[in-house]
Amino acid sequence: MEEIHRILETIQRTGLRSVLATITQVEGSAYRKEGTSVLFLEDGSQIGVLSAGCLEAELSVSVPNILEAGIARSFVFDMQSSDPLSWGEEPGCGGIVHVTMEPVNDEFVDHLCTLKYYLDHKVEVMLIKRFGSNGSVTDYSFFTRDRQLFGEWRGEFPQALLDLMSSEDSCKSGMRFLSSIQSDVFVHTYYPKPRLLIFGAGPDARPLAAFATATGFSVIVSDWRPALCDRRYFPDAESFLLGFPEETIRMIHFTPYDYAVVMTHNFKRDQQLVRLLSKQQLCYLGILGSKNRRERLLSGEPVPMQVHAPVGLAIGAEGPEEIAVSILAELILTFRKNRKASSCYL
Repeated sequence: MEEIHRILETIQRTGLRSVLATITQVEGSAYRKEGTSVLFLEDGSQIGVLSAGCLEAELSVSVPNILEAGIARSFVFDMQSSDPLSWGEEPGCGGIVHVTMEPVNDEFVDHLCTLKYYLDHKVEVMLIKRFGSNGSVTDYSFFTRDRQLFGEWRGEFPQALLDLMSSEDSCKSGMRFLSSIQSDVFVHTYYPKPRLLIFGAGPDARPLAAFATATGFSVIVSDWRPALCDRRYFPDAESFLLGFPEETIRMIHFTPYDYAVVMTHNFKRDQQLVRLLSKQQLCYLGILGSKNRRERLLSGEPVPMQVHAPVGLAIGAEGPEEIAVSILAELILTFRKNRKASSCYL
């Protein structure tokens, strides 16, 4: 998942100066793709990764100078070259990676916090940056689904960019040249953080919650048993819903960014949950158990959405940890497929 959510949380709470580095263009193969960002803090720490470590080592050296000058800079890393990078070995990644580093000044902080506000409220946001001939960022603007603009753009926002946002070309992150404004622009869309709703707080739900949080999901755990539905067992969960299915479903505002897994191990409760959840606006609904159990749960009744049962990819998983890996793999696969197949931004 994108690191932007962790980066925005850090920017909002830290008092340290920082530099935001973003991959703007990739030619050939690379560890990460366009739109991936990492935040370098002045104390030497960082949030996120752009590579397996090779790019970060080079970029971190420039952080003090960028903070002092207060001007964005662009870098090009030729991973096809036989020239060694900083640790004296050929990288051999096979691609050319363009990275832009921007000092996070007060105005940029305000706009990034606004970006976080929209993402937290499940609103997609497109970013457009314009570059000068020296590779610095001259203007940038954020554009929401409901056509709200914010950022630092000198003069009137060009109609050509409004047209770009409504075109199929807006779906792909990366650099492009707009002849109408005679400038290179970088385009990227930020998506709200996906949310995993785990119904059932048994021991096998614990590794799933932990792995999902580590890979970028926000996690909500729901169960009617207070002894199980407890932060001692789910330290990284965003929140807990304590109650029976009819009670907890009413507490949730569902969105297309929601994934749900039913794993209470109680047939009656699972049946209630599947009936209630299948009527909601969900991206994914999975049920732990066999195909035979699925048929018994559904009782031959039509379900308004696809139900993944048995939940997870078929990797021959055994035990809670392996089952959690198989479930999470299917969640990530669904996430990627939906992102790739989704219609254009506006």
